[in-house]
Amino acid sequence: MYELIILAQLMRGPAHGYLIAKIINDMFGPFARISNGRLYPLLAKLEHSGLIAVATQNSGQQGDRQLRAYRLTEAGCRRFHEIMMNTTSNPGEYQKFFQQKVSYFEFLKPVERLRLIDHYLNYCQAHVLHMQAEVEDMLREAPSWDPPVSGRHLEDMVNVIQHSIDQWQLELAWTQRLREHEVVQIEVAKEAETL
Repeated sequence: MYELIILAQLMRGPAHGYLIAKIINDMFGPFARISNGRLYPLLAKLEHSGLIAVATQNSGQQGDRQLRAYRLTEAGCRRFHEIMMNTTSNPGEYQKFFQQKVSYFEFLKPVERLRLIDHYLNYCQAHVLHMQAEVEDMLREAPSWDPPVSGRHLEDMVNVIQHSIDQWQLELAWTQRLREHEVVQIEVAKEAETL
């Protein structure tokens, strides 16, 4: 996910490592932080892979510190697009990836945004349906479990799963709003073309 954020930030223009770290840390909230020990080796790896390069006009010295600004290469632009359109890697973490991808929709064509949104709608629906089926199975099969489960324990398990269902339904509603907004934007663009 860090690779996506770094490449996306550099899609906007050259940036220093400390700015990239600040953006990552701001996006992930107060408890998840990227350390310099993780960021700078990743930047070096991306540079070595030819995805980013040092932006010499934006680099310099600040006191005792050497400031290195990075810019995206053509290969980096292609890699950014590849990551954005990938819907099969890390399916267990795709919720977090999708939320990050939405932040960078401006760099995608409308049809690509719709493809990602539609995929995520299906992803959310699959979670809701799977968990609802699990609750039904649990309630039906619990009386025959060996060893037996207490009524309280069963109630707590169902409560936790229902909480997850509620969260996925919120995610689904948000994604439906994203889709509606995108469809309106596409229609407005089509109308503007015909004028």
